[in-house]
Amino acid sequence: MKTVKPQPLLQFQTGLTRNPALTYAAAAMVDNNSLSRRARWAGGEPIVSQLMARTVANPKMVSLAAGFVDYDTLPIEPTQTALDIIWSDEELARVALQYGTTAGYAPLREAVLEHMLAADECTAAEMNVSLDQVVITSGSNQMLFLVSDTIADPGDIILCGMPSYYVMLGLLGNLGIRPVGVETDRHGIIPQALDEQFDRLRRENLLDRVKAVYVTPYYDNPTGVTITHQRRGELVETVKRQTTKRQTTGNRIYILEDAAYRELRYRGEDIAGMRSFDPEGNTVIYTSTFSKSFSPGIRTGWGVLPPRLVDSVLAQKGNIDFGSPNLNQVLMAVAMREGLFQRHLATMRDGYRVKLDAMLAAADEFLAPIEGVSWLKPEGGLYLWLELPETVDTGLDGLLFDRAVKEGVLYVPGEFCYPQEPNPPKKNMLRLSFGIQSRRSIHRGMESLARAIRGSL
Repeated sequence: MKTVKPQPLLQFQTGLTRNPALTYAAAAMVDNNSLSRRARWAGGEPIVSQLMARTVANPKMVSLAAGFVDYDTLPIEPTQTALDIIWSDEELARVALQYGTTAGYAPLREAVLEHMLAADECTAAEMNVSLDQVVITSGSNQMLFLVSDTIADPGDIILCGMPSYYVMLGLLGNLGIRPVGVETDRHGIIPQALDEQFDRLRRENLLDRVKAVYVTPYYDNPTGVTITHQRRGELVETVKRQTTKRQTTGNRIYILEDAAYRELRYRGEDIAGMRSFDPEGNTVIYTSTFSKSFSPGIRTGWGVLPPRLVDSVLAQKGNIDFGSPNLNQVLMAVAMREGLFQRHLATMRDGYRVKLDAMLAAADEFLAPIEGVSWLKPEGGLYLWLELPETVDTGLDGLLFDRAVKEGVLYVPGEFCYPQEPNPPKKNMLRLSFGIQSRRSIHRGMESLARAIRGSL
């Protein structure tokens, strides 16, 4: 059998394949010369596919795993209204059905920039931002991919929380980028821990390979944690300070701010984005999406880029799609202009608030009596993060997962949300989502999960 000698810079793990122990070095040794190295890095069947297959196989299964939005609050009427407006204006309809620009439909770019500035209570001058820095993408995941591929080469490092968004971990792995974890607490990434990780990498002569710090500051996926106002500023200053310590002049470290869940706030006050702590506009890359706040089927996301990245990201995007679907962009621009987006968002918030309360109440009823089980109480988002006794393995090969399936409930094993370095993933964590289930199903699913946990202790 012909093999390929492992590359040292690829000897790290994705944690997202059927076998979490599969390394990129092992993947590179697969005897399949018809596949590119990046295709091999993509790994095996992702956890999402496995969980969906389990759900389809058992229609009565209560899936607390899928991070989908609520079917009942999908914006059918607002979308129809926006489309009626478009079709009633022949010129606008032709614009919607024609090719657009790679950067995106200008009225939508203007609308999302105004939306961000209003949320942060800043002016464009205070943020040092212009319309030229706004790029529309096919969902925020495309922006995360484009930015990561633009700033990092295979073997480069992007720091992220432990735990972190597992789709992002898979995306980085697909690009050959090393996701390296940083300790977190109930307020997100710990600034001191980030500093210590930077210092460790500098001692290992790897600081110049660190290209970004990935954060989801609003109602994090998977933990539901929100980074505090003070900590946001500390994280931005930490990254700026560490950039000055690099050997390569001009090789900047970025903060990749994923604000996908910002609009899904059910309690408390909104906090200014991390981009507002970067008035020069050279460090923070802000990304967001309409997938959670309006409709995932419309597949429209956006980002505000530092000036030096705009041309490179647009070149990458132009090679992929010449620009995201124009009809979707015109639709969202009309929805924002006519207030349809804002009214629908209020409806979604009301619906999700009730579901979150139902899950928290069920957790108090069924999980609180079990010794060693704890969870964080989010103020928004779609997720609840559970910690179980260390003796309980929540993974696909653990006793709990099979017991939960037999009880008729699914969850996301927490181990998939951890980068594989510098520490092994925690095995006793799990993520729950309340997005697609009714209050009754949430109650039933949490009761079933409690029975499965008791049976696994």
